[in-house]
Parts: sequence; structure tokens; C-alpha cells
Amino acid sequence: MEPTVSLAVCALLFLLWVRVKGLEFVLIHQRWVFVCLFLLPLSLIFDIYYYVRAWVVFKLNSAPRLHEERVRDIQKQVREWKEQGSKTFMCTGRPGWLTVSLRVGKYKKTHKNIMINLMDILEVDTKKQIVRVEPLVTMGQVTALLNSIGWTLPVLPELDDLTVGGLIMGTGIESSSHKYGLFQHICTAYELVLADGSFVRCTPSENSDLFYAVPWSCGTLGFLVAAEIRIIPAKKYVKLRFEPVRGLEAICAKFTRESQRQENHFVEGLLYSLDEAVIMTGVMTDEVEPSKLNSIGNYYKPWFFKHVENYLKTNQEGLEYIPLRHYYHRHTRSIFWELQDIIPFGNNPIFRYLFGWMVPPKISLLKLTQGETLRKLYEQHHVVQDMLVPMKCLQQALYTFQNDIHVYPIWLCPFILPSQPGLVHPKGNEAELYIDIGAYGEPRVKHFEARPCMRQLEKFVRSVHGFQMLYADCYMDREEFWEMFDGSLYHKLREKLGCQDAFPEVYDKICKAARH
Repeated sequence: MEPTVSLAVCALLFLLWVRVKGLEFVLIHQRWVFVCLFLLPLSLIFDIYYYVRAWVVFKLNSAPRLHEERVRDIQKQVREWKEQGSKTFMCTGRPGWLTVSLRVGKYKKTHKNIMINLMDILEVDTKKQIVRVEPLVTMGQVTALLNSIGWTLPVLPELDDLTVGGLIMGTGIESSSHKYGLFQHICTAYELVLADGSFVRCTPSENSDLFYAVPWSCGTLGFLVAAEIRIIPAKKYVKLRFEPVRGLEAICAKFTRESQRQENHFVEGLLYSLDEAVIMTGVMTDEVEPSKLNSIGNYYKPWFFKHVENYLKTNQEGLEYIPLRHYYHRHTRSIFWELQDIIPFGNNPIFRYLFGWMVPPKISLLKLTQGETLRKLYEQHHVVQDMLVPMKCLQQALYTFQNDIHVYPIWLCPFILPSQPGLVHPKGNEAELYIDIGAYGEPRVKHFEARPCMRQLEKFVRSVHGFQMLYADCYMDREEFWEMFDGSLYHKLREKLGCQDAFPEVYDKICKAARH
């Protein structure tokens, strides 16, 4: 009984402290207390529920039967909206706090919410090398199932909670994207419910205009109800090489060379300052040197970006064999490096061994509990941005990031951008090598102000024919937005499919200038 009494006393003292200080004070100034005591256990319960549910549904083969029924229900909701006079725009009924994006979607309160309960893997066809999934299936679900049967996605973005729908309607990238492109480029078919309640399937050869217009459209052309995605044979491990590089010119030259080598299955860089980086290249393999095996995904292991930094500090190259699923989710436990700002001692060995098995807290729960004050503080003093620029502009881009926001580490991920119709494509008629520059953290430039600093960065990205990922805060006006993105096919389809009265334009849905 003594441990129980002690816990009860501690809980009572904590509640009294919260009452005296106020919940808002605790959430802002001592956020780690709330995260460790409440959000970590709750996140664990969420994960267990969804993994068990996905496994049971797939084993019982009930998902395909239920899928058709659920799609008909979505069609019914859309037709009822139309019969009632189409008074407001439509959007999915999924609460805004459940999304991985840090942006708060206020439109959910004013638009007609269409409930879309589609979160199952429907079919794995190893002969056609296709997996058919519903839009709310997460990357965690995908790797848990596919890796267990010897398959994987060619492009599998890191964070467990990213959904297929979000990665298609927004975008997704991984360190294999220099070979396969963005997440949209491994998709072979989309199934949607349109503004009139009709169902349509689109592929590169069937309803091709819609197929190429859907990516990056943020749900403003129709409701995604299923997608078919390529799969490839998986191997057990990733043979990963770590190479510290110093000097910006040397970093850019080395990274460009490795990104152009097709024998590399994975290419990634972590930039710790303007002239210090670790460049990683990997290949999938079934063979392993036991002495170099590193199960980096185990809860007690150091956070990946800290582990990588050790190669820079010791100025030594390294070779490790990492289990495939551990590699895919190498940044999940620390949410890249964002968790160090929430739980400052999270990478401490004692914390990892005692509580690391509950990490990370779900991003959706962090959003739900952050409050308006903390949200505004984050917006003004925190940057979460991914800018996609041509590889030939890498050195210039890194100088610009240094001058405008000065956030480190910076994530570097190369990708090939095919010349295809749609919102995002290269300037010319041929595929071009691009790079995703990811900046996540607190800016260290003097007198940082979010709006002017980010507008300056956006201006640079437009000038080199780059693109901004739309999950993040976007400060462009409408003219600037459509200068960055090619809206010709998108606007043509919105008119053809009757979307003007059914869905907001993508700019109005995501840009701060339109939402405030």
C-alpha cells in the first residue's frame, strides 16, 4: 500500500501546485511536467489501440467490406449537403488537432464537416506490387504490416503519425526520394468522392488530369477515400555510412554527388552549423556484421540526431547496420529534434531507460493541450518549415537560411522532381534534382519576427523556382502563392468539377494572409 499512498500524495501535491500556479502557467513554463505525467501515458494508449485495431481488422479481412459501406456514407453526406443548399464549404470532419501539421485550421468551425472514418489497410497485392489503403492509415501502420511480410514503400516518411491522405493531399518525402521522388510519385491511383457526391477513380491513364492535380491540393478537389501505392521488396537492415564534412562548399559538393548516385538507396544530411554536417548514405541488405548492429529505435537508445552528432564531434567516419523499421522511424522518438525543447532532459540516459518506452508524445495531443497563449508564443519564437529548392541552389539557400532564421540542426533530404502536370513541377521539361531543407526549432537571429523573416525566406524560394511545404505557416499573399505554384490545371479542374461552391481554394485554406 505504501507506494500507492506515496503516488496519491504526489498526485495531490501536483494538483495543488497546478491550482495555485494556474494550468496555463504550467503548460507554458513547465510543459515537460504535463507532458511526462499525462501526455506520454495517453499517447501510449492511443498507439496500442490503433496498432491492435489495424492488426485485427486486416487479419479478419473486414476492411474491404466495411470500406464500400463507409464510402457510400460519405457520398450520402455530400448529397445531403447539396440538397440543403450548399450553404457553406465542406471539409473533413477530422478534428484539426489530430493532424501532424502545427497549423490550427479554424475553417473546421465554419465549414460543413463530412465524417470520414477510413483508417484501414485494404489489400496487399505482392504480384502487382501494390498496397491499397484508406486515407487515415499512418506510416506506423504501414511499416508494421509491410515489413513483417517482407515489403516496404519506396518512399516512407519518418514520423509514425503521418497519414497517407496527408502525404498525398500535402506531400511527403524520405531519404530514398532521390530515387523515387515525393510520396505522390509512388502512388498509382486515387479514389475520390467529388463535390456532387459521385465516386471517381483516377490514374495516369484514366482521369489523368485529376490524378496529377490532387497532390498538394489539400482536399480542395474532393474527398480522398482510397489510394493505391507501389511497394518494393524489403530487406532486414540498412547499411548506413556516416561521414562528417566541414566547409560549406565541400558539404554541398559531397551531398550533390551522393544524391546523384543511384546505387545509394538512402541519402540524408544533418547540418549542425553553416560549415559542419554529417552526410549519411545507406543501402538495404540482409547481411549484417554483428559488432556493427545498432538497433537505434530501441527506447533506451540515444536520440538519432544526437547519435549522428557524435561522428562530427569525434571527426570519424562510421558504418552501422540498422534494422529497416528502426531506420524508417529514426527521427520519430525525438520528433526530429523538437522534443528537446519540450523535455530538455529527454535524451538523458536515466530518462531514456526509465521512460523512453513512452516517447514520443503524440503531436496531436501536444496541439490539443497547447492553448492559445502557447500557440502564439510558438508562432513568434519557433520555426517549423520545409523549403524545397533545386539542388544547384543549395549553397545559396543555406546562406539564406542562416541569415533569415539561423536554426540548427537543419535536415537535408534530396529528391527527384519529375516533369509532370500539377501544382509542383520543375521549371523546364525534364526531371530535376531538388532538396528539402527542413528547419525546426528556435531562430537565433537577432530581433526575429516571424512574418517579415518568413516572407523574406519565401521570396528567395520563389526566386529559384522552389516550393514551400503547405503543412507549415505560409505568409505569402495570393499573387505570390500562385507565382510559386502552377495553378493552371488546378483551377481548370475546380471549375469543371464544381468545386468553387464546395471547397475553399487551397490558398484560402492554408495561408495566414487568407485565414486572419
